[in-house]
Amino acid sequence: MNQALGLIVDDEADIRELLEITLSRMGVRSEAAASVAEARDQLARHSFKLCITDMRLPDGSGLDVIAHIQKHCPQTPVAVITAYGNAEAAVESLKAGAFDFVSKPVDLGTVRKLFDAALKLGSPPSPPATASGVELLGNSPRVQQLRALIARVARSQAPLHITGESGTGKELVARMIHQRSPRAGGPFVPVNCGAIPTELMESEFFGHVKGSFTGATRDKAGLFQSAEGGTLFLDEVADLPLHMQVKLLRAVQERAVRPVGAELEIPVNVRIISATHKNLSELVRDGAFRQDLYYRLNVIEVQTAPLRELGDDIPVLARYILQRLSAEAGFETAPAIDSAAMQRLRLYDFPGNVRELENILERAVTLCDGQTITVEDLALRDDPILTPPHAASGKASLPEHMQDMERQAIREALEKARYNKTRAAQLLGMSFRALRYKIKKLDIE
Repeated sequence: MNQALGLIVDDEADIRELLEITLSRMGVRSEAAASVAEARDQLARHSFKLCITDMRLPDGSGLDVIAHIQKHCPQTPVAVITAYGNAEAAVESLKAGAFDFVSKPVDLGTVRKLFDAALKLGSPPSPPATASGVELLGNSPRVQQLRALIARVARSQAPLHITGESGTGKELVARMIHQRSPRAGGPFVPVNCGAIPTELMESEFFGHVKGSFTGATRDKAGLFQSAEGGTLFLDEVADLPLHMQVKLLRAVQERAVRPVGAELEIPVNVRIISATHKNLSELVRDGAFRQDLYYRLNVIEVQTAPLRELGDDIPVLARYILQRLSAEAGFETAPAIDSAAMQRLRLYDFPGNVRELENILERAVTLCDGQTITVEDLALRDDPILTPPHAASGKASLPEHMQDMERQAIREALEKARYNKTRAAQLLGMSFRALRYKIKKLDIE
């Protein structure tokens, strides 16, 4: 079996020797180059599984090496060595195509993790994890472009930011990137930044040591430590208060966190993927989001498409969701959607995107006859039958009035049936399933 070959580009002999020894202990042979010209010559003569280059070289920079690799051997992952604290150079190298970077003085533990990730990038890709539902459905141009972008950015270790409206599948995209990356064997840790109380944020993100504050009865690992070797997904990152933005910036830049009450920082090996439905650049302009953090998180940007732009994919999505909902409810077969109802879905603007489609179909499954979903079963919010012209006037709309009447009738039936839902459904002339849905929808206790 041929031994993997790595390329080390650095004009300092002692660093070349250190990296050569590290690679050899990992079973990887290496070739060395002290300049951009020598690196190009080596790349022309050999096929490398990985490359690591210093940013400052006698006849150019690491960016020149990255550009050459991107053009002539794009399958070779390249990492960059940057000067300590030079965050701008690190970001610039990641945007140029480097999959990762390491700062001087070079830490061998960090380098070994970097080399290990690079070698995994050269391995045959594992099949998509469709069994867990982590897959994009549809064949519209927007979906195909997004799939191709996911495949490309999965090779990088750079921080990545996903933008898009609520309900467009930003977490799904983040999971796909994770599962197609060298970090697939590590954890994927999602966190909704807007759901953590402000006073607990630092402890939740970075952990704490026993006795650091009232109630800290034991040491606790934070989200960064929980995601070690994997991906930390920061959903709704725009909701972070400014004081936490400062601490997050340091953690991203230094790749280390300090638990609350601890004296020393702990190195962490985590890829950050962030997301928000808000416009971060506008928040930066308004002073609500730090510009330096924005540039560190938004090294690579991925945008999800709203459902209204994926009309041809709506039938595929609808049938998939119906199959899942029916399986969860224990039905033998999923109801069909008649042609008029499907056309109505294709013309609907879906302000809530895929999440709204799921809610509409869940309601329709409950209201339909069990065999076929009709336009009436969809009960879309902009249907002229359900939303009369005077609804926008500020007066109670017909749907709201009907809901009040339904709520009152259900409460009376429940009282009459002594809160036996099966008996109450019979009194109301509806199925038990439909009553259960109505109770949930109308928030009846």
